[in-house]
Amino acid sequence: MPQYNANPPLNVEDLDADPLAQLQLWLDDARRAEIYDPTAMTLATVDSEGKPSARIVLFKGFYEQGLTFYTNYESRKGAELAANPNVALVFWWDRLERSVRVEGAVSKLPRPLSERYFHSRLHESQVSALTSKQSAVVTDRDALDARFNAALEQYAKQPVPLPDFWGGYRVEPRAIEFWQGRHGRLHDRLRYRRDDGTWRIERLEP
Repeated sequence: MPQYNANPPLNVEDLDADPLAQLQLWLDDARRAEIYDPTAMTLATVDSEGKPSARIVLFKGFYEQGLTFYTNYESRKGAELAANPNVALVFWWDRLERSVRVEGAVSKLPRPLSERYFHSRLHESQVSALTSKQSAVVTDRDALDARFNAALEQYAKQPVPLPDFWGGYRVEPRAIEFWQGRHGRLHDRLRYRRDDGTWRIERLEP
């Protein structure tokens, strides 16, 4: 069980004025702590009826003051993002007793960026993205494997094309909260909130 004893106080003056720069600092700390997959983040979306859903995606860097991730545009999350671009993200690094929450809206990344990232992936991962009808019901694993293996053979000696239904999103943040565990569960919560184009930092009660 976490004891929340190790962390020093987290004060406003300790934070970078830019929340994305501060997020990068905490990501670097998570990597140094050898946390497994520190770029993993929960992405929460809402469908057209207001029903929420959440899943883990991987943070893939910053672009134009936003956070990026990649996925299938025709998946459940893709359909929900098309209906409602408002999202929430959560990073959780248990060993550091730290979390970051992001609230904002998504927009699709320019296709050249998606193309560049897609072709930086392992060949098998490119084939998987091409062949998977993400979130669709499949009869069994054999049908999925057969489609994948056929595509592996087809593209064994040629580049895998970026599918039209696959690419990146950019989350433009409206608010970013940095949480750090403290003794007695009187945790530190510092939130950046955009106000007239300027980031302001405020402390929240735990």
